[in-house]
Amino acid sequence: MDALSDGDVELLVGIRHFELALLRVFGEGKVNGTTHTCLGQEYVPVALAPLLDGDFVLSNHRGHGHYLAHFRDPAGMLAEIMGRAGAVCSGVGGSQHVHRDGFLSTGVQGQSLPLAVGMGLHYKRTGANRVAAAYIGDGTWGEGAVYEALNMAALWRVPVLVVVEHNGIAQSTPTTAQLAGTIGDRVRAFGLDFTEITTHDIPAIRAELAPVVDRVRHEHRPAVVQFTTRRLGPHSKGDDTRSAQEVEALRAADWYAELATALGPRFTAVDERVRTEVDRLVAEVEARPPSTWADLAEAGAVR
Repeated sequence: MDALSDGDVELLVGIRHFELALLRVFGEGKVNGTTHTCLGQEYVPVALAPLLDGDFVLSNHRGHGHYLAHFRDPAGMLAEIMGRAGAVCSGVGGSQHVHRDGFLSTGVQGQSLPLAVGMGLHYKRTGANRVAAAYIGDGTWGEGAVYEALNMAALWRVPVLVVVEHNGIAQSTPTTAQLAGTIGDRVRAFGLDFTEITTHDIPAIRAELAPVVDRVRHEHRPAVVQFTTRRLGPHSKGDDTRSAQEVEALRAADWYAELATALGPRFTAVDERVRTEVDRLVAEVEARPPSTWADLAEAGAVR
């Protein structure tokens, strides 16, 4: 991790402090609805973003980090969640449903995989040399759409990359209580490539996955990559049924403390600067006027 660029470090801690700030403003009653943070999983999209530059990313309900890693636009994301001017989708999508060129998130479990297969088939037929990458969690493997999509991806050999953020818990149910066998065995049953990543060392992750993404892109070999990771925060804004001891054990293996130790003063300087910038951003976005009917019409959300 000490080989990380300053940009990677800044992005990692930026996503961390964005999510912490988001939980804070929810707790203060300044945001309606719900939200699902990626605390503990920030390194996954940060590692993948350079490998998927120019590709289409299909995100999920826990997708703020995916968006921020690809666009580095915390102001637009926060304004979207808070329904303020300058929002990515004029405040219509909120926390879970965000669209931007090359990016789409949805809160519907498993919905993104059939879309990814359709996109991948289009890319293959047109010679676009693009990958359709879909982020899902281990809890999504109870959805029939996942298996239908994997079947078609294998049959049609389309450039689809499925990224599984396996954090060991599906909302409040441990994965061991709801998933028989392993994801790897299920994937291999379709004849698809499977890779498991257990480290949060970003340079090492990129080195291992670069050839995987290259095969998906150029050989049209669909693949599934499982990140065995951890969810530090609640399922949504406050519904964590795990014991304090279990969460503390997960925090002990978190990338944040390890990176702080490895980088020392370099990390401290970036962390303090980013934390201050996120606090400033929250105040600035909160002071903006709400998105208006005209904003929605301009975005094509209403007629």
